[in-house]
Amino acid sequence: MSTEHKPKSLPFVANFAAGAIAGISEILTFYPLDVVKTRMQLETGKSQFGLVGTFKSIIKEEGAGRLYRGLVPPLMLEAPKRAVKFAANDFWGKRYLGLTGESKMTQSISVLTGCSAGATESFVVVPFELVKIKLQDKKSTYKGPMDVVKQVVRKDGLLGLYVGMESTFWRHVFWNGGYFGCIYQVKSLLPKPETPQSELLNNFVSGSIGGFAGTLLNTPLDFQVVKSRIQGGEKIPGVAPKYNWTFPAVVTIAREEGFAALYKGFVPKVLRLAPGGGVLLLVVEFTLGVFRKALGPPYI
Repeated sequence: MSTEHKPKSLPFVANFAAGAIAGISEILTFYPLDVVKTRMQLETGKSQFGLVGTFKSIIKEEGAGRLYRGLVPPLMLEAPKRAVKFAANDFWGKRYLGLTGESKMTQSISVLTGCSAGATESFVVVPFELVKIKLQDKKSTYKGPMDVVKQVVRKDGLLGLYVGMESTFWRHVFWNGGYFGCIYQVKSLLPKPETPQSELLNNFVSGSIGGFAGTLLNTPLDFQVVKSRIQGGEKIPGVAPKYNWTFPAVVTIAREEGFAALYKGFVPKVLRLAPGGGVLLLVVEFTLGVFRKALGPPYI
């Protein structure tokens, strides 16, 4: 009796490399939107320019190169970040399946697994995010990533690199829960792929919808706006920071600037993270396919 052939899982280094390539591809494609998003979120009071206006203002006043300021930290982060994201998702998925006695993934377990992966990932990304935010700020006088690190450590110690940890934690928990949970649901609804091209399309569609869902979930209490304010602020000795903890900061922003201020940067954020989530899955799966062909049996 013939049994269905199941390819052997690729080694860790192949998955790590695929995640790194996918992450770098996504960053290089959508990074200018991240700069615009951060500028809009750091702006207090009523937004003056909007998405297109902010783009034009940055290019006119600071040059097009400014749209890639602060690119080094996220580029350095992508390999370990993506490795942690997907490795943690796999780890927690197996643990929850064992705890619940389920034989295969369900919708609720996929959401819980995504939230747990996001919580794990948040501990890796905070220092890199802090450096990126400080470099993207229009008022930034830092010479580069290492200058940010040196000044923050000199002024606030090593723990200063983890300013914004709480808001980053909630942001990743909500986003990854929506992302992985939605990918599971969308893939179950899409037609079963019959060709490699249709499988890549399914990955792009499910990843894009997952990216949109994750962004939509963490926007009403926009941890991204709060995180940018917390990490972008400068500490003054003897003065309590205006933005310190997540939920009090949400209340402060809503009271002083209106509820709409919590949605600052939403358009560039969703324009980046929705198709970015699709690009990430598409490139990962395509790269893993290339590795399988190159390595041959038993990986194909």
